[in-house]
Amino acid sequence: MSHKNMVREFFSTRFVAIVLALPIFFFIGCDTLLTEAPEPHTTLEEPFDELTPTELAAFARGDEAFEEEFTAETGLGPIFNNTACGSCHPGDGRAHPSAAFKFFGHVQGGTIDLLTELGGPQLQDRSLPGVPAETLPPEATAVSVRAAPPVFGVGLIEYIPVADILANEDPNDADGDGISGRAHWVTAPDWVPANVAGGGAGPQLGRFGLKANTSSLLQQVARAYHQDIGITTDFIPVENFRSNTSAPGDLVADPELPAGTMLDVVFYIRMLAPPKRSEITAEVQQGETIFSQIGCVSCHVPKFNTGPSPFKALAFREVALYSDLLLHDMGPALADEFIDGDAAGSEWKTKPLWGLGRTPDALGGVPYYLHDARTSDLNAAIMLHGGEAQKSRDNFAALSPEQRQALLAFLNSL
Repeated sequence: MSHKNMVREFFSTRFVAIVLALPIFFFIGCDTLLTEAPEPHTTLEEPFDELTPTELAAFARGDEAFEEEFTAETGLGPIFNNTACGSCHPGDGRAHPSAAFKFFGHVQGGTIDLLTELGGPQLQDRSLPGVPAETLPPEATAVSVRAAPPVFGVGLIEYIPVADILANEDPNDADGDGISGRAHWVTAPDWVPANVAGGGAGPQLGRFGLKANTSSLLQQVARAYHQDIGITTDFIPVENFRSNTSAPGDLVADPELPAGTMLDVVFYIRMLAPPKRSEITAEVQQGETIFSQIGCVSCHVPKFNTGPSPFKALAFREVALYSDLLLHDMGPALADEFIDGDAAGSEWKTKPLWGLGRTPDALGGVPYYLHDARTSDLNAAIMLHGGEAQKSRDNFAALSPEQRQALLAFLNSL
């Protein structure tokens, strides 16, 4: 049989099969065979409802840029950790353990040398061909493994009034409850304007990052491009070279990413809405009561409200965060001994719990918890809490199996 006749017979057979299948298709119905869009705000990738057409256009541009995979021809490297924002935040959620970052330094006498001459403090373990990737130097005595957190809802965090966050501070444990959360005050780079939330001269409240070491989304995004992907911007225009290497740069002139594109990404992240809670059953309600009774709400503050914002979608909204955004000593089991600004090695910002039940959605169905994504067992993650959370952890351990299951059901409803 000739090649043309073989092709003709193949398509003829396929055509008959399709025609014969059509009655079955219509008998079953489209709803059975075709997928449906998810319910609104049940994924981690949706904008707030109130965006204007102009804002939706900026959101769409930022979404596209967030997923862009960089190459050497588009500015990647020369040293880097990953090739796209979305690679560390799949589905806008948290990172897989395989994409976790490492930060290192030499700690001695309560101070840290960030070993910048040896490539610190962030380890870039990938590189362009011909450029040596970084390895941990023997001088590093503290290594912090950190999995990138989800990026939804951060626009709301940006506009919670400072005074409302500070109202939960108790650095000297004046009330004697064993909990002494404190704000992490940081200095914003001079390229973050004063009219940007978290920018300007003088101490600024750290809100972002696992140790609240960043005060503005603008800095968070620019630094991520620079440190994680090796992309220069108008805000950080110099390549991330180690000071002890003469490795060549990449193929694109600096700055590699236009300011407009980066600002679109900032806007995209700012306008990602937190997902709505799943069904609130009687068991979930019981778990919520237990969560409060055993003291978890002392740090995982259920709600804030935003104040004024130049963005209507973010102004005067309830923020069901389940975090106080303060630093707490979490004990030796969770300590990384890496001193981050004024945050000690055992201190971490209270993790927001909203969206916790959606953690597995972009990770192949497997959740990963804690700052280093070390466990997929939520029960184990709670039991690793110590320090200021020790009392609540012990109260959790003393619960009956039914009470513990109710508490976990509550957490997974968030």
